[in-house]
Amino acid sequence: MELTKKDADTEKVRDSQDGPVFINEGQPSLGSGEPLGITPAKKSFEGKDALSYANILRSRNKFVDAFSVYETILEKDTENVEAFIGKGFCLQMQNLGRPAYESFAEAVRLDPQNACALTHCGILYKDEGRLVEAAELGFCFLLFEIAPSIFSVFNLVQMYQKALKADPAYKLAAECLAIVLTDLGTSLKLAGNTQEGIQKYYEAIKIDPHYAVIQHFPDFHNYFSLLDFLFWYLRFDVSVHCLQPAYYNLGVVYSEMMQYDTALNCYEKAAIERPMYAEAYCNMGVIYKNRGDLESAIACYERCLTVSPNFEIAKNNMAIALTDLGTKVKLEGDINQGIAYYKKALYYNWHYADAMYNLGVAYGEMLKFDMAIVFYELAFHFNPHCAEACNNLGVIYKDRDNLDKALALSIKANFSQSLNNLGVVYTVQGKMDAAASMIEKAIVANPTYAEAYNNLGVLYRDAGNISLAVEAYEQCLKIDPDSRNAGQGLGQALYEADAKTNRFRDRVLKNGGEWRDIYGIDEKKVASMVREDKIDILVELTGHTANNKLGMMACRPAPVQVTWIGYPNTAGLPTIDYRITDALADPSDTKQKHVEELVRLPDSFLCYTPSPEAGPVCPTPALSNGFVTFGSFNNLAKITPKVLQVWARILCAVPNSRLIVKCKPFCCESVRQQFLSALEKLGLESLRVDLLPLILLNHDHMQSYSLMDISLDTFPYAGTTTTCESLYMGVPCVAMRGLVHAHNVGVSLLQTVGLKNLVAENEDEYVERAVQLASDITALSNLRMRLRDLMVKSPLCHGSKFTRGLESAYRNMWHRYCKGDVPSLRRMELQPQQQQEQPHLQQVGPEELAIKFSEPAKSDALQATVKVNGFTAGQCSSINSSRVEENGSLPNQNCSSGKLS
Repeated sequence: MELTKKDADTEKVRDSQDGPVFINEGQPSLGSGEPLGITPAKKSFEGKDALSYANILRSRNKFVDAFSVYETILEKDTENVEAFIGKGFCLQMQNLGRPAYESFAEAVRLDPQNACALTHCGILYKDEGRLVEAAELGFCFLLFEIAPSIFSVFNLVQMYQKALKADPAYKLAAECLAIVLTDLGTSLKLAGNTQEGIQKYYEAIKIDPHYAVIQHFPDFHNYFSLLDFLFWYLRFDVSVHCLQPAYYNLGVVYSEMMQYDTALNCYEKAAIERPMYAEAYCNMGVIYKNRGDLESAIACYERCLTVSPNFEIAKNNMAIALTDLGTKVKLEGDINQGIAYYKKALYYNWHYADAMYNLGVAYGEMLKFDMAIVFYELAFHFNPHCAEACNNLGVIYKDRDNLDKALALSIKANFSQSLNNLGVVYTVQGKMDAAASMIEKAIVANPTYAEAYNNLGVLYRDAGNISLAVEAYEQCLKIDPDSRNAGQGLGQALYEADAKTNRFRDRVLKNGGEWRDIYGIDEKKVASMVREDKIDILVELTGHTANNKLGMMACRPAPVQVTWIGYPNTAGLPTIDYRITDALADPSDTKQKHVEELVRLPDSFLCYTPSPEAGPVCPTPALSNGFVTFGSFNNLAKITPKVLQVWARILCAVPNSRLIVKCKPFCCESVRQQFLSALEKLGLESLRVDLLPLILLNHDHMQSYSLMDISLDTFPYAGTTTTCESLYMGVPCVAMRGLVHAHNVGVSLLQTVGLKNLVAENEDEYVERAVQLASDITALSNLRMRLRDLMVKSPLCHGSKFTRGLESAYRNMWHRYCKGDVPSLRRMELQPQQQQEQPHLQQVGPEELAIKFSEPAKSDALQATVKVNGFTAGQCSSINSSRVEENGSLPNQNCSSGKLS
């Protein structure tokens, strides 16, 4: 065909290379905006001039006028191929597909090798959706008139191939053939013929390696103007084709086949050929994200959104990737950067509930609970099925003593974690039966829920059912062998700084010290912080209790490492040099094994600061009652069957005496009945026993000591806080010496105060001491009235003296270090030598090793709390529980708050 060449000789049509349109002399101006009539055209233009004029009209989008001129030309020359093609364009631009096809088909009939006419016939077939019919190309034009539904994609392929054969340089024909092959490949893929579909995609690439790249379309002006193309592009949705090139579709197929490397390679080629290809970048981001390469995924999404800012799928994907990256960096210790990523995620998707939930978790870990509540509420608003957000809201409200709202949220969430937390709330309220029911339901809902088993163990332990508690802990360890909580018989609580801690922090800062809040920070990161702060002597105050940082101690970040007060046994870590105690709690001939070197303070291992809310000492109640009342406010788990046997002996030996016991589980009727039944079996009538539940206000708790005349300590796990409170309120306490630190705490406290005569060496002496005290009401009353003064003036409450002794111990540790005397290093150096000397030790069980570890004893200062979910990467928080020693002030232990569910 010579249409393009002839047009180029007679006029300049606007295209991607030329400037403004130039009109031959004698032609009317097209810029005046006046309507162009057909009659003047007939008079002014004949032959080639009329054809050129029609082409100019068409390039100016005056399709109706151009169509009239083409019709005039065809009236005089019925075999003018160029006029038929121009007429077809005008009809096509007016969405008149059938007449347009007829015009192009007539051009093909006149010139069977005309690439332009063949190509546009194929385009019109495809626009009509004729992709499933079949016919031979030689009859396609006739058949279209008779049965238009029989044209198929195969006809299109043959037609475009004919067009390329007629003019191999015709880019539009190559592009259209590539489009049809790609669509055929997609149809085959969807029909299940994946390999055949891939083959068609590769054929499309072979036909046009730059398939769907817009820069090739300017060659279209060989047959009509670029402006024609743009209108054709917009009217006939060529963008659909341009967005689905073969490389991109190959990427989709290989992604579905999980051949992600090949898929990435195809997407990258598609993006190279078309740098503005948003979908390719988006899909690359999905692959990188699923591989865990969040930075690369985000880079792909950023590129995608740069070229297509309103691409909603990419924006949502970006929000997901940023949220995951926020969680990743938060777990690595950079919580502030994690929050920044979560907020950035909301920039891309402002109603993304997961980002809001994770912001709530992060703010919860930072103890910014007001902010946590805001984002949990938002997460639950935008996703009412986000049970975790509802659960964690309940946790916070529970910690703020808003139990009604906590219960409502826990019930609303209705999933295993919330059932578990509901059990925790009931535990705090002392409703042990309801608590057990909820936690058991949580286990039924999720049989692998280790924390629920741990909490059930705590519940049974607090109720005094040690055998069931052990079974629950063992089940927890089967599910999660690394559970510190169950291994210690403890639960982990969310730590929220109380008023006492805040006051202590303020005093430290006011006096020029530094405060590092390490809650929620990885232990290795904490170890790095210790090294950066150049700590000389590092003292840990928790031992094997909740929220401990023993993993940090194992990294040995400080030259001298010490454990003290939080746990009544060895930490078992060879990296810890010393354990601070006293000569009464851990005598020189102690049989209790320990890896640390014991440092014994001059008096007691602790110092007690009385509560300012305690109130005055009341007269001994026996004076008005006419009978003696024995009592204990210790945790129920400490009151073992052996303790009950000894207490029953005492009450049976003191006529008309009574027993008062106070602890949280006695809110539950079943626990009360179980306890009374155990005493009745020992010969003690239940009418002689008073059981009190938890008393919330500290003043009321302290004044409840006015109900008892003599306090009875527990064994082999003695009281600490309860013994100090009892003595301060004027109630003498009878204790028993034992073989381990936990047993000897009462001995240390009593002898430090000057009450050595109340310390028994065995059970018989214990009964004797109690009966002797009860036999002389006058002496008992006199002791009560002077006991507070005796205690306050003793070393137990002498803070400055205690501090001087502690500082002296620290100074001695440092001097030894400076001389190269480091117990932990010396111990580690001796281990290989001991193993060589005693190789048989490597073959024996743990009970035969040279260093034997006694069973971890418990102390009042430990934190054994019920663990619940939330504020962690899986994502749920823990609920604070009440203290082991019920209400009242703790010993002056600074960091050990002594809490137990």
